[in-house]
Amino acid sequence: MDYSNSFLKLPNNTDSPWVRTVRLAKPTLQDNTADSDRLISALKTDLQTDAVHIDLDLIKKLPDRLRKWEYNLRCILFKDRRRWLVTGVAGVNDARTFAGLAVDLGTTKVVLRLLDLSDGRTLGESGFDNPQLVVGPDILARIHFTENAGGLERLNELIITGLNQTVRDLCRSCRLEPQDIHAVTVAGNTAMTHLFMGIDPRWIIREPYIPLINKPGILKATDLGIQVNDGARVFIFPNVGSYFGGDLIAGIFFADLHQQSDAAILVDVGTNAEVVVGNENWLIACAGAAGPALEGGVTRMGMTAGPGVIDQIKVDATTMAFDIHTIDNLPPIGICGSGVIDLAAQLFLSGMIDIRGRLVPAVCGSKLKIVEGLSHLVVVPAENSATGADLTISQADLDSLIRSKAAMYTILETITGSVGITPHELATFYVAGTFGSFINPESAISIGMLPDLPRDRYQSLGNSSLGGAALALESDSYHDKINQIRERITYLELNVNQDFMNRFSAAKFLPHTNTKLFPSVKVVQAST
Repeated sequence: MDYSNSFLKLPNNTDSPWVRTVRLAKPTLQDNTADSDRLISALKTDLQTDAVHIDLDLIKKLPDRLRKWEYNLRCILFKDRRRWLVTGVAGVNDARTFAGLAVDLGTTKVVLRLLDLSDGRTLGESGFDNPQLVVGPDILARIHFTENAGGLERLNELIITGLNQTVRDLCRSCRLEPQDIHAVTVAGNTAMTHLFMGIDPRWIIREPYIPLINKPGILKATDLGIQVNDGARVFIFPNVGSYFGGDLIAGIFFADLHQQSDAAILVDVGTNAEVVVGNENWLIACAGAAGPALEGGVTRMGMTAGPGVIDQIKVDATTMAFDIHTIDNLPPIGICGSGVIDLAAQLFLSGMIDIRGRLVPAVCGSKLKIVEGLSHLVVVPAENSATGADLTISQADLDSLIRSKAAMYTILETITGSVGITPHELATFYVAGTFGSFINPESAISIGMLPDLPRDRYQSLGNSSLGGAALALESDSYHDKINQIRERITYLELNVNQDFMNRFSAAKFLPHTNTKLFPSVKVVQAST
């Protein structure tokens, strides 16, 4: 399922949700209505609303512009709940593009999509590594950094500066100026939202784990330091709490999970595994620490997806030869999350590891080495790797992966069990993020990380956070829909859930202690 080039669905009787052509009657001695009042009155009629606001800075520019355009103009709008905001004006013959910007505010990577507000076309897309990584790779480290003098200001400056530079570069590639951007939507986790806004996140990680703000709403871009049109507004997706952020709300919105008749599930694996299950009547959400190992952090050779990174592996069950695929077909430098899952599945299915995830020496043969007293399986020998060293996975790495996959499956089992269903009763299983884009469900099922569902129930959403942020630029009802989603979510706390701990122990085998849950997994197991 690829929504990256989707168009906005526009009403038939307007140019777009956000760009309206207005033709005003010229003032006369008999009609001396003030310029701004004349425009506001016309927009109220056109939009069927009682609330239209124009910033003072824009009002000051109206007299000359209205007369130059003979009172025929296009208005660029944005909606703040019940109130319409005029963010810019242009002549009816002005050919410039009025752009909107969707932002996925990730902890590791920030991705931007530029859209034409007039017709919804995607104009361009770009991304950059979150510059806050210089402070710390995870949110916890960054929150602790804010407690130093000037720490919060530094983290805020890093993300805003990085965003502004990328906006300039993206606009240049599309032959636009940042001033052409009139609307911005931002979806990020709770901590990243705080750092983006420059507000104190410290209480997110302290009992009772309360954020400073959950519903930032709509703010002026200039107040946030974002260098786009002076009148541009920024809609920041709301959070549910400290550990369920706006990026997941955006994912639900994008997947349309909240309007489905049958129960479906959305899984997004990043720093944590964040999960929401539900339908048009209810939504249950939770988060758990299953992410890092499944992102590729399970092994020393683990890394994020990029050129030369192993993303797919097959093992010949007869010869035990490895068939390795790397991104861009370059010599291998490491392995990403999808590659790790492929590797574990192939090792298990070929009998190179047993049901406990332990390496089987008799089957591994010469690929098995002892390094500093620990068993390592050589995946890529030094002479074939781009690093000049063996690329290996150790027994400790595999143990970590087993714990992570067990946590992942247990999260799914616990959240569905909380509403009286099993994972096998889910009509659709959405997998989001980079994890969802590259993962092979067959491999994830083989190791017992995902439930053994019919494969056509699995759907990859790609970057659902970015997709949801872009979708928010679709119509003037976006705000109400997103807040309705937020209000319907019930958050399940796993840290105090005894059922979770009991299930977790049973899931620490391949594929599971209850093999009846995975009837499609056929294993070749050699004796140890």
